[in-house]
This record gives sequence, C-alpha cells and structure tokens, in this order.
Amino acid sequence: MSNEKNEELQPESAETKDEVLKQNEAAAEAEAVENEFNLLQEELATLKDKYARVHADFENIKKRLEREKYTAVEYANEKFAKDMIPVLDSLEGALNSVNSGANIEELFTKLKEGIELTHKQLLTSLEKHGVKKVSHDEPFDPNIHNAIQSVASDAVESGQIVQTFQTGYRYKERPLREAMVVVAN
Repeated sequence: MSNEKNEELQPESAETKDEVLKQNEAAAEAEAVENEFNLLQEELATLKDKYARVHADFENIKKRLEREKYTAVEYANEKFAKDMIPVLDSLEGALNSVNSGANIEELFTKLKEGIELTHKQLLTSLEKHGVKKVSHDEPFDPNIHNAIQSVASDAVESGQIVQTFQTGYRYKERPLREAMVVVAN
C-alpha cells in the first residue's frame, strides 16, 4: 500500500507542479501586462503634455497672425498716403502763390506751371501704385469704356473712339472708372 500511496502522491504532485507552473506563468504574464500598462500610461501622459504644448503654440501663432493681419490691413495704404503728401505740398504751394500779391500775368504763369507740375506728380504717384489712365488710342472696349454717344465719321473706322469726355482709370487690370467716350459708327 505504501507504493500505492506513493504512486497516488506522485500524480498529485505532478498535477500540483503543473498548477504551480501555471500560476507562476499567470503571475508573470499579469506582471508583464501591468508593466506594459504602466509604460502605456507614462507614454499617454507624455503625449498629452506634448499635445497641450503644441495646441498652446498653435493658438499663440494663430493670435499673432491675426494681429499681424489686422495691422497689415490697417496700414495697407500707408505707402500710398506717403506718396500723396508731395502732391498736397504742391497744391499748398500753389495756394500760397495766389496770396503772394504778384502781378496777374506772373501769377497766372506760376499758377499754370504749378498745376501742371502737380498734375504730373499726381499721375506719377498713382502709376507707382498701379493706377493708370485708360488709353484713348485703343479700340472701344465695353469693359473699360462707356460709350455715351456714337457719331458717323469718315476719319476713323467704326468702333474707334472719336472723343473722350471723361478719362477712365484702371487699378492694375481692373477698371476703377470707365472712360466716357464718343464712338464712331
């Protein structure tokens, strides 16, 4: 019987060994899972921190760009305004010459020269900023010309501009004001 008991004990100890091995493997696996879980939690915390920093940087950049855009729009015409100041100075000089008390002929001559100079200065400043006169020599174009009258003319071909009543202007390629013209039939 003692052999039988030993035999009975051995299978039980083999079963116990298997159970202990399984428990050890389960414990090792649980520890590995817990370690992996802890690593993932640390990585998640790091990524959350990075996200918060990137989001804050993005918001700061967005605010800065908005301020810069507002400033750019607010001061977009500054260069144009600076170029108009000499024209204003010329007009003020013309007004001052009227009050100078010079004789009429001399005054008229100076005034005419001053107006011509101011006109030239103004056109130069406008052209510098992309504003140009609509040419009267080009054929009639309904996009930039407004035909207010048509006349029969043997001197020019039909559709050509005969006379201009009001000069038109373009800003780059867009019309600012149509030229008012008389067109030949």
